[in-house]
Amino acid sequence: MGSSDKIRIGLIGAGNIGNVHLQEFGKLDKECEIVAITDAYLPLAEQRAQQYGIGAVAPSPEALIARSDIDAVIIGVPNKYHAPLAVLALESGKHVLLEKPMGLDSAAAKDIVRAQKRTGKTLMVAHQMRWEWLPLQVKAQIERGELGNIYTAKTGWYRRKGIPGWGTWFTRHAESGGGPLIDIGVHMLDLAFHLMGEPKPVSVYGSTYAEFGPRKKGIGSWGKPDWNGIYDVEDLATAIIKMDNGASLTLEVSWAVHMDTDSSPFVHLMGTEGGAFLRGNEGKFVTERFDQTIDIPLVAPQDDEGGRIRLSRHFLECVREGKTPWTSAETGLRSNLIIDAIYESSRTGGEVKLDWSL
Repeated sequence: MGSSDKIRIGLIGAGNIGNVHLQEFGKLDKECEIVAITDAYLPLAEQRAQQYGIGAVAPSPEALIARSDIDAVIIGVPNKYHAPLAVLALESGKHVLLEKPMGLDSAAAKDIVRAQKRTGKTLMVAHQMRWEWLPLQVKAQIERGELGNIYTAKTGWYRRKGIPGWGTWFTRHAESGGGPLIDIGVHMLDLAFHLMGEPKPVSVYGSTYAEFGPRKKGIGSWGKPDWNGIYDVEDLATAIIKMDNGASLTLEVSWAVHMDTDSSPFVHLMGTEGGAFLRGNEGKFVTERFDQTIDIPLVAPQDDEGGRIRLSRHFLECVREGKTPWTSAETGLRSNLIIDAIYESSRTGGEVKLDWSL
């Protein structure tokens, strides 16, 4: 692919997240072009095609993937379709940008990893949090050694009243793979592992609870509820994850909980030389100097272009240069392995060892 050639993209899924991708990749129109779109509800795909000037509306994801005028696909559909579509796209010689979580479970994630290895095509998981200015600044200091050895971390996201789309695919285990653990926990896991230097998790101990959803309480504003639908996922999860280097990570997430929370995602990193605290869009470094505790606030750069556009640019760069994405298929598998293990630990009451074998 010559440097002047635009990367031609097909979009599968025209909903909320698909619209975000249309906006962000639209800003990179010198490097790429969205040439086709499809959705389970075709009128929505047609509406987006008109809105964004997309030339073709494919009748199905399979028809879109089969097109010869497409180099890469973006997959933004319910979780249960992630693996079948990603594997088909890779096998069809397409690069893939896949919304999180990578798979419905670790078996699905392993299918994707194997397909990526077989085909050598780019597969990137769309974890935008790594690309926000705050984690980027923290990561730069960690790489300079300012925190020393990060031996433990705590991450989470307590939404107080935030169950999305009650009764829709979000709250049906067979379609989503789980509740807040797979929905927002997957973001926090990815971000924490990235900041901790990608240690290898080996075992998990966790518990999940469903105290709000089954009673139709804790309903949030995302998605349209289907009161005739079902709710068979958790609404709170807590876990401790142990690494092969002795480090540990605590994870706590909820869609609904009775607690004093500002409903912002957070990460606490605890290192031998210093620590870092990220909450929403605020952050600080914490350390000790001259026998005193010291806090150093982190300041947003002026005119920050945003994490999503950096993520989109990175995907295009990986496709062009054959680089392994920051959020590779392996990072997606790691999250799925941990999430499966938390559910299993909650069921069995014991510690669960992670099985990395492909």
